Amino acid sequence: MAVRSAMPWPLRWVVLALALGFCAAISLWAFEFGKDIAGLDHSAKAELLRLRTELDSLRTELDKVKDERDQAQSIANTAGTLVTTEKAAQEKVLLQVKQLESDNRSLRDDLGFFEKLIPSGGADGVAIRGLQGELQPGNALRWQVLVIQANRNAAEFSGRVELSFSGTLNGKAWFAPLSGGPQPIKVKQYGRFEGLFEIPPQVTVKAMTAKLLDGNNVRASQTIKL
Repeated sequence: MAVRSAMPWPLRWVVLALALGFCAAISLWAFEFGKDIAGLDHSAKAELLRLRTELDSLRTELDKVKDERDQAQSIANTAGTLVTTEKAAQEKVLLQVKQLESDNRSLRDDLGFFEKLIPSGGADGVAIRGLQGELQPGNALRWQVLVIQANRNAAEFSGRVELSFSGTLNGKAWFAPLSGGPQPIKVKQYGRFEGLFEIPPQVTVKAMTAKLLDGNNVRASQTIKL
């Protein structure tokens, strides 16, 4: 008959747990050791490092592209502003040119007007010193009559100016007075009278005549060819 000492169950569980833990530690060490031998961890670290490097490079390239975009946008905005400014300047210059052309025409008219005011030798009473006709766009004729009295202290002339136009219509002689008949005028020293005559279709105006009427009497007349 043999006598054995019995180990308490709690102590047996502790011994069993220690044995299992020891085995697990050995297994983990073997796995890590095998991974180091195979180079898996080193490759993963190297790949991670490479990816981080490429990411930094891409970020740098993106920042560069953004800077180039901002610069291009700034240039485009500046160019747009310059184009707008240049267009406004051109429009202003065109307006100034038109105004200067208008002023030039007005000055030429005034110059011709006042040149005709210079009295001629032997002139007496009311007279027509200037008769002008100029064709306008739209089949119209712009007429102008300058009437003066050479005497400085002459009484005011109150009368009418009668205009008539002559030419051809389809190869035949044509004649027409100013629409509305003779125009009433009053002249103390000088007066300039003007207006538009609508030329009928297919009419070619070749001459224009102006007459100064004092009642039924013709005080002065002048005819010009166009």
